[in-house]
Amino acid sequence: MTALKQGLQELGWTDGRNVQIEIRFAGADAGRIRTHVAELVALAPDVIVGQTTPVIRALRQATSSIPIVMAAINDPVDQGFVSSLAHPGGNITGFTFVDFQMVGKWLEILKEAAPGVSRAALMFNPDTSPHYYVFLRSFEAEPRAIAVEVTAGPVRNTTEVEEALAKLGREPGGGLIVAPDAFTIVHHPLFIGLAQQHRVPAVYSTRAYVAQGALMSYGPDPYDNFRRSASYVDRILKGAKPADLPIQQPTKFELAINLKTAKALGLQIPDRLLALADEVIE
Repeated sequence: MTALKQGLQELGWTDGRNVQIEIRFAGADAGRIRTHVAELVALAPDVIVGQTTPVIRALRQATSSIPIVMAAINDPVDQGFVSSLAHPGGNITGFTFVDFQMVGKWLEILKEAAPGVSRAALMFNPDTSPHYYVFLRSFEAEPRAIAVEVTAGPVRNTTEVEEALAKLGREPGGGLIVAPDAFTIVHHPLFIGLAQQHRVPAVYSTRAYVAQGALMSYGPDPYDNFRRSASYVDRILKGAKPADLPIQQPTKFELAINLKTAKALGLQIPDRLLALADEVIE
């Protein structure tokens, strides 16, 4: 929210002066998402900014007239939110976050940091982010040089997360990719703690997690996405239609590495990877 407000302020919009911002946060709770969406739609705002698949899905079902800006969403075309990236159509536009090619990037970084990894689980909640199954199928169809088996690791609650991480830790060669979705974002401290406890090398999408003990992260800068979302809010408030605003992709990606966590896992991070990192925590 801070990044979005900063972006709006740079464009001349100040909360409480010439624009009023209503904020709702529902985490990964489907019931709260529906309640908050109903509240916001009832207010008939000029534009709604949303993040995560379940939020955008609920907004799409609730209104076809109020402009919606997606601040960070995965695969909006295949999820049916927009007609195409160039011509969204309807009342939804915005910014994407990750696509299936990120699976390969995460795997490459994980294997380079932890050469002993021979199989990796891509962990996500299929109820909130079913598109990761599509990502995995697309990734498997691509030729690749890294000999690591990648499988889906669906988890729907904290108990399943605990069981999955314990299993990964018991078997040699296990690695973890924590895909960004509403559930993993809310529960990221649990993933970080369990990965450390069970000594599982893991890669995440968000740089902020590395400061909290995650081994490493690679992905778009979510704060940059929200700052850029302000430009579409500005254009819509000035009369632009979402259907005419093309979906934009991330432009800023970050790599972060926590050497303290690496040492605890017995890993020696290669100099080449350290040189590429935007942040190294020692």
